[in-house]
Amino acid sequence: MDLNQLEAFSAVMTIGSVTGAGRSLGRSQPAVSKAIQDLESELGYALFDRNGPRVTPTDKAFLLYEEVERSLVGLRTIRERALEIGRDEIQPIHLVATPALASTIAPAALKLVEKNGLPEHIHLRSASAEQVVHSVLHRTVSLGLTSLPVGHRGLDLHWIGQAPCVAVLRTDNPLAKADVVTIDALRGQRIITMSNRYRLRQRIDMALGQDKPLDVAIETNTSFNAIMAAHAGLGVALVEPMTALGMPIEGLAVRPLAVNIPFYFGVVTPFGKPVDGLTQALIGAIETAARDILHGFVKRDAGDHDDLL
Repeated sequence: MDLNQLEAFSAVMTIGSVTGAGRSLGRSQPAVSKAIQDLESELGYALFDRNGPRVTPTDKAFLLYEEVERSLVGLRTIRERALEIGRDEIQPIHLVATPALASTIAPAALKLVEKNGLPEHIHLRSASAEQVVHSVLHRTVSLGLTSLPVGHRGLDLHWIGQAPCVAVLRTDNPLAKADVVTIDALRGQRIITMSNRYRLRQRIDMALGQDKPLDVAIETNTSFNAIMAAHAGLGVALVEPMTALGMPIEGLAVRPLAVNIPFYFGVVTPFGKPVDGLTQALIGAIETAARDILHGFVKRDAGDHDDLL
C-alpha cells in the first residue's frame, strides 16, 4: 500500500463519498476509486459497500481507519519537518494530551513559555489516554500529557501531578450551599462520572463503595461531557479537577469532596530521546500552570508511579 491509497481511503471515510473525496484531494473520481480498489485488492477484503455515488464503510474499514490516520499524521509531520529543516526553522512543538489536559493545562503552559519564543508552528491535539501513549511510543509527538497509569516501556516519565477530584453541580442544587460534599450527601443524587474503569473510575468506585455503595447513573468518556450533563440538571458530576476549575461555566458550582479521590497525570516523552530546551521549558511551564489552576496540586516523583496505583 502507498500514500496515495491511504489518503484516498482516509478522505472517503471522512467525507462519505468518492466524488467528494476526489474534490477534497484535487483528484478525479475515477482516480480515487482506483486507489481504493487497489488498496482493497492488496488487503484482500472490502473496505466499502457501494450504493451509487455513496459508500458505506465496512466493519474492517473502521478498524483500519484509526491506524491509517495515525500513520498519515506521522507522515505529514515528517514532511513538514523536512521543509522546516530546509528553511532553518525552529522545530515545532508537537503536544498531545487527554481532553481535560489539552483544554486547560496545555494552553496555559504554552502561554507561559511564549515570552521565551515559540516556534512558528504548534501542534496541540487531544486524544484518549491510550492514544496519547501510542503517539509518544511511536515518536510522532515530542511531549504527552495523560492520566495514569503510564507504566509502558518506551516512555520517559518526567514527573507525576496529583490533585483531588471534585463535585460539579448546578448552583440551584441544595448541595451547592455546602462547603464540602460528603458521600452521604450524594445519596439520592444521580451520579455522573467516567466510564474507563482502568483509570480514574477505579478510584472513584473505591471511594463511593465505602459502606453502602452509590450507583453511577450516567457514564461518559470525557469530564466535559459529565460537567455538561450536570449543567443540564441530570445530576452531580464527579470528575478530575482540570476541566472543572480550568473551564468555569456559569450556573455551575465546583465543590471539594469530603473523601479524597486523587487524580494523577503524567508528563511523558519518548524513551531515550534527548529533550530540547523548548520542550524542557514547556515541561516546567506545565507544572506552573497546574499549580495555578489546581487546588491542592502536588508534584510527585516519577518513581512513585507503581506505589500510587
